[in-house]
Amino acid sequence: MAHLLNFNELTGAHSFFSVKEKPWHGLGTIVDAYPTSREALQFAGLDYTVEKRPLFTYDNENQAADEETGIKIPEITVPDYYATIRTDNEAVLGVVGKDYEVVQNVDAFSFFDAIVGGDGILYETAGALGKGERIFITAKLPGYIRVGSGDCIEKYLFLTTSHDGYGSITAAFTPVRICCNNTLNAALRNHTNAIKIRHTLGAKERLEQAHKLMGISNQLSVQMEEIFNHWSRVSLTEKEVKSLIRQTLVPNKEALMALEAGKTDECSTYYRNMCDTAFTYAMSNDTQQMETTRGTLFGAYNGITGYFQNVRKYKDDTAKLKSVLYGGLAQQRGQEAFNLCTRFAAGEINLN
Repeated sequence: MAHLLNFNELTGAHSFFSVKEKPWHGLGTIVDAYPTSREALQFAGLDYTVEKRPLFTYDNENQAADEETGIKIPEITVPDYYATIRTDNEAVLGVVGKDYEVVQNVDAFSFFDAIVGGDGILYETAGALGKGERIFITAKLPGYIRVGSGDCIEKYLFLTTSHDGYGSITAAFTPVRICCNNTLNAALRNHTNAIKIRHTLGAKERLEQAHKLMGISNQLSVQMEEIFNHWSRVSLTEKEVKSLIRQTLVPNKEALMALEAGKTDECSTYYRNMCDTAFTYAMSNDTQQMETTRGTLFGAYNGITGYFQNVRKYKDDTAKLKSVLYGGLAQQRGQEAFNLCTRFAAGEINLN
């Protein structure tokens, strides 16, 4: 399976670290204690800098190599375009425009340090993909979202940025249920759980101030705790759980109408199997037998997110990461499940 982790030939190591957990594909560095941001940079192989350098091409007279040296000498500047270069190994990471500003890896960690003043934040994983053009960091925030008496949800920040000119700097608040490691992606009404910053002039300064916006994590924590505790007291029948799963996973309205009408031959085998597997997980997995989840709306929501993260097969871990955290299918369906559960709890829809 492809893992896409950067391999640094200078150090002979893959650019990834994890605290206590098995490294990605068995690659990278595992550490026993939570590191400082400086240590995390080193463990993950992210302690390199990136420069923006001018691009050049050849003129008609210099297409052929010099007869004596064998060297081609580019003499024409490519206007308004630059190459982003790793300074440790001179790897070309991408081509960017004149307004693009490099945000160094160390600045990405500084962003997290600034959120809580460096106190209480725990760096859990970090790494680089490809040649080092994309990096990602997950850090655990202090405290928990508590549902019932013993169901705890840890609070994480996830950040990803790139050096190739594609995509924004993105930082997101991501709650994770401890007992089954479900990422409970949920943007509440009138709120977002993420901020995006473009790599344009002033991006570094905006990044340094972004922790003010990430105060939403505290607000979301309070609201999610209220919502999840309410959902844990809302009972659902097996029929309603099935209906919720079908509406969440349905590829189109026609397929849902056919399934609800008992016309299963009009639905794809893939869709029917996906619904059946998600329902089995939601009703019988050990992590679904807690007081907060067994026969509850909160349990149904966890069943759907748990299916995508603990049951569904992916091509490789990179595909799973993209699906869960980069706006892929798992994140989209998790948000759809959250929206449906919110509407059901408010009495706006029924699941019969």
